[in-house]
Amino acid sequence: MEANTPFRLDGKVALITGGASGIGECTSRAFAKAGAIVIVADIDTKKAEALSAQLPGSRAMQCDITSEQSVKHLFQQIPRLDILINNAGIGLVGGVTETEVSDFEKIFKVNVTGMFLVTKHAVPLLVESHGSMVNIGSVAGLIGVKKRFGYCASKGAVVAMTRQLAVDYPTEFRANCICPGTVDTPFVEGYLEKYHKHEKDKVRGELNQRQPIGRLGKPDEIAHMALYLSSQEASFVTGSVITIDGGWTAA
Repeated sequence: MEANTPFRLDGKVALITGGASGIGECTSRAFAKAGAIVIVADIDTKKAEALSAQLPGSRAMQCDITSEQSVKHLFQQIPRLDILINNAGIGLVGGVTETEVSDFEKIFKVNVTGMFLVTKHAVPLLVESHGSMVNIGSVAGLIGVKKRFGYCASKGAVVAMTRQLAVDYPTEFRANCICPGTVDTPFVEGYLEKYHKHEKDKVRGELNQRQPIGRLGKPDEIAHMALYLSSQEASFVTGSVITIDGGWTAA
C-alpha cells in the first residue's frame, strides 16, 4: 500500500464493541480493509466468530459490556490498543410515563455504564498508544425525539462523556462522537417487528422521511466516518460531536 493512501490503519489494533452486526459489523469490515487488526467484541459469540472468519488478521472475543468481570477478562487478553469504537448499544421506545424503571435502568446499563466500563479499561492502553476513541451516539443525544425518553437520556450521556474525556485527555488520545440519524440496520428491523408488525411499510416510509434527505442512513456511511476519525488524517479532531443524519438536526 502506498504511503500516501489516505485513511489507512495498517498494523493498528482496533477494538469494536457490538462489532458483529449493524454499524459495528460494517466498521469491522471497513477497518480490516484499511489494514487494522480488528478485535470483534460482541455478546453474540457465534456472530462475532462468523464475521472474524471473513476478516484476515481479526479475532472474535465474547464480551458483555454491562459486566465489569467480562470487560476485565476482555482486556486481560488485549496487550495493546490503538483504536476503541464504543458501538454496542440498545434502543427503547416510550415517553416518560410509559417507561418502566427496569427498562430505563437497562438502557443506561448498556448504553452508559457499558461504555463507561469499556472506556475505563481501555484508557490506559489508549494513553500508551496515543490512540483514538470513537463513541457511537445518536441525534437522540442532541435533540428531543418523540417517544424516546430513555434512549435520548442515554445517548445524551454518551455525548457528554465523550466531551469530558477529550478535556481530561487532550494530548494523550483523541475522543470523538458520531451521532447518526436513523440507520438501516437489524436494530431498525427489530424495532419494526416489535412495535409495528402490521404496518412495517408505512412506518419504514415515515422513518425514511424523518431525515430531510428522504432516506435512512447506511451502516457503511457511519463506518467510514469512524474510519476517518480513527486515521492519521483526523489528528486535529478531538472532542467533536459529528452528526450523520441526512439533515435531521439542521431542520
